[in-house]
Amino acid sequence: MDYQYFKRDISWLSFNYRVLMEADDDTLPVGERLNFISIYSSNLEEFYKVRVADHKAVATGKIPADGAESVQEAMGLVEEINREVNHQLEERVRIFEQKLLPALRRAHVVFFQSRSEVQNPEHLSFVRTFFREEVLPYLAPVPVGRDKVVSFLRNDRLYLSVRVWPRGERTADMAPEYFVMKLPYSKAPRFVELPHRGSTHYIMYLEDIIKANLDVIFPGYEVESAYCIKISRDADIVIDEGTTNAPQLIEQVRTKVKRRKTGVICRFVYDRSMPPDFLSFLTDAYHIDRRELVPGDKHLNLEDLKHLPLPEALRQLPGKPQPMMPVQYASIFHRVEQKDLLLHYPYHSFGYFLQFLHEAATDPSTREIMLTQYRVADNSAVINTLIAAARGGKRVTVFVELKARFDEEHNLATAQLMEASGIRILYSLPGLKVHAKVALVLRRDPSTGRKLAGMAYISTGNFNEKTATLYADCGLFTSNRVLVNDLHTLFRTLKGKVKAPVFHRLLVARFNLTCELKHLFRKEMALAKSGKAARVILKMNALQDPAMIDLLYEASQAGVQIDLIVRGICCLVPGREFSRNIRVTRIVDTFLEHARVWYFGGGGKPKLFIGSPDWMKRNLYRRIEAVTPVLDPDLKRELTDMLSIQLADRRKAVWVDEEGRNVWKSACPVREKVRAQYAFYEYLRGKAGL
Repeated sequence: MDYQYFKRDISWLSFNYRVLMEADDDTLPVGERLNFISIYSSNLEEFYKVRVADHKAVATGKIPADGAESVQEAMGLVEEINREVNHQLEERVRIFEQKLLPALRRAHVVFFQSRSEVQNPEHLSFVRTFFREEVLPYLAPVPVGRDKVVSFLRNDRLYLSVRVWPRGERTADMAPEYFVMKLPYSKAPRFVELPHRGSTHYIMYLEDIIKANLDVIFPGYEVESAYCIKISRDADIVIDEGTTNAPQLIEQVRTKVKRRKTGVICRFVYDRSMPPDFLSFLTDAYHIDRRELVPGDKHLNLEDLKHLPLPEALRQLPGKPQPMMPVQYASIFHRVEQKDLLLHYPYHSFGYFLQFLHEAATDPSTREIMLTQYRVADNSAVINTLIAAARGGKRVTVFVELKARFDEEHNLATAQLMEASGIRILYSLPGLKVHAKVALVLRRDPSTGRKLAGMAYISTGNFNEKTATLYADCGLFTSNRVLVNDLHTLFRTLKGKVKAPVFHRLLVARFNLTCELKHLFRKEMALAKSGKAARVILKMNALQDPAMIDLLYEASQAGVQIDLIVRGICCLVPGREFSRNIRVTRIVDTFLEHARVWYFGGGGKPKLFIGSPDWMKRNLYRRIEAVTPVLDPDLKRELTDMLSIQLADRRKAVWVDEEGRNVWKSACPVREKVRAQYAFYEYLRGKAGL
């Protein structure tokens, strides 16, 4: 059968549009809605710097086309992306201008967007004084011309482009002059608070304050107009996958990360109200390919809205789920020796994991602590605890993935800090990224030398205490000997001590993960063909691998009932004959749904798994990923209940239809409108007796 697939990048745009839909939700606090515009804009920025930059490089011949994408296909895809993005940006303008600004005014926050809106003399005086004292010293207008060397435009920085005329009578041969100025965000805030009047707050963009004072910057000129511009540079860096020497790898990462700042221009964003001749002049002066032009809003870099100074009440969600500590454990080790422990972030506190590391660092029986690092917080409590363990005489080994995009420099800095403290650092593997989120503590009785129960932790999220308050993830503590031994085998493989590892229960990408998944699907298909109930529920962030999608199509045709909960990219097409038994749900809410949880019905004996991989080609075939079965019956029921609650969501869930669109589930006629994140929080509170 001729199967069909959504294009990966068009599906991602559908997800990002779902994020924008949250900004259009009148039931949310206005500050939360502004935050979703910020997230939408930040997502789009990275998308252009990585994905679109790659397609444009193929389309323009800067890199050779490979078998997966021809020049013509790349050109067509970029055009399709730009059409969809332009439509979405029009929606962003509508939401911001017509809904959020009026909502802010109702909440006594006035957002001035131009000099003409500022009428109060006190405000006018403040704008003039603030500009002269806090902004003017840091402005450096640079002339722009077609016949002269132009200034370098820095990646992601906002510039104000200005067109002026010499004062006096204009003649036929007179031409306007052009200047650009980098906005001094390191010296002044993007959003400037004007003096309050009663209970009303007043805010103005920094660029609008500059526009209101252009006469001060250009004496002797008549300022005609001014518009914001910015460029995005290709941010993807390619590491030589043959590099096995750690010093060479470190130097290569350092060098190529620096080049990111001067990468090829992949997008020139401009205020869409800029006249065509003004835009044409700038593109010629800066040698911008016309295919890189992307019209934007009057105010660019709306990801900065997360820093908008608002009264806290405008950002607070009523009844927002808070981290909870249902039971205080005197010892995580003693608790896990008795029974596996499953944590759900952010509903449970990340403090449990920190307690686990602290116990390992101070317990005399600890022989070695091992952990993978993909993304960690600034001034990470995890890293600090590991350093304390090493300084206290414990053997600590950390695998650091230097190729984690946009975290390369941070990971390198923390790796060197740990190494200087006595921690053994393992660096990236040639040709692979290590994306597994695992930790292991090996123990031995210091008096007898007898092995004690090891402690394993397998998670769906990074060891990052900051994102653990924002991302919905799962983490399993277990002392199961088979899983502990399997995880030890994985770390020995990363250390280079095992070349052909054998895993008995742990599923590891590139070794036994895909073959076990195929086996699980075959069992469900056999059940369906014999007339028995066959059920699969898969929760993940992205589904793109054609081989796994084909397996899902095959299972659907065999009669297996399949529910997919996919937050982001989903290349599987539901609603077709070959996918008639597959339904796709997408949930976007307060927390970023990040957990990967898989359920296979097994004819009444379900198997459940949690782990790090999405079903992308890169995750399944070019990364080290770890997935654990959840063996404890109580925890299996807990995960099954979580999936059921998410499938019942009628507040923040949408169906992904056969065209890849987001269709609200709230239209379904049900009595109770479940909001899954809130409902699951209450479920966990009930289990904890709170």
